[in-house]
Amino acid sequence: MRILVVEDDAEAATAMVRGLSEAGHDVTHAVDGAFGLLESQKGGYDVYVVDRMMPRLDGVGMVETVRKGGDQTPVLFLSALGEVEDRVTGLKAGADDYLVKPYAFAELIARVEALSRRRETGGVQTVLKVGDLEMNLIARTVHRGATEIDLQPREFQLLEFLMRHAGQSVTRTMLLEKVWEYHFDPQTNVIDVHISRLRSKIDKGFDRAMLQTVRGAGYRLEA
Repeated sequence: MRILVVEDDAEAATAMVRGLSEAGHDVTHAVDGAFGLLESQKGGYDVYVVDRMMPRLDGVGMVETVRKGGDQTPVLFLSALGEVEDRVTGLKAGADDYLVKPYAFAELIARVEALSRRRETGGVQTVLKVGDLEMNLIARTVHRGATEIDLQPREFQLLEFLMRHAGQSVTRTMLLEKVWEYHFDPQTNVIDVHISRLRSKIDKGFDRAMLQTVRGAGYRLEA
């Protein structure tokens, strides 16, 4: 897979290029959005990995220009700006996914490869559905049936992960690594607290509970 990395931080760019190359990908680095735009116009890339904040031309400006030119290559934004409004701005600019810094490198590789697979199968998924539960990744909204469910940013991330793995048991370790980006057990009840809050929002008042606790295994979201 050919990947264009657009990142102005030299140290971060070097680490990304090395890691993606070691994963078997052909990687080109552009030092800012202006150079990234020029490189993208050469064509032939499978995924763009674009930093949000850069000199000359920032990531949002680059992606907006790319999209106006008809280039539909999947884009993953990287940014230290992680609020809901920041994500929405990035996605509305034309990005397909948004990863907040600092991130686990394994997740970066997984997301890049997922974007490439989605392109091969005909498009990027922007709406997740499990039973009567629906999540819009662009608008950052969640509904169960006709009821809108208001989630905090971390609750949204947690539910997104569970929906992407619907029907599968997910462990506490998986949630710590993929949702909280912890690679150690903080020895707190942070997962229990968020699962409890999420369960009260998506299940309370409905005929059937979707979020199940799997004894000895973790949690599972069922349609």
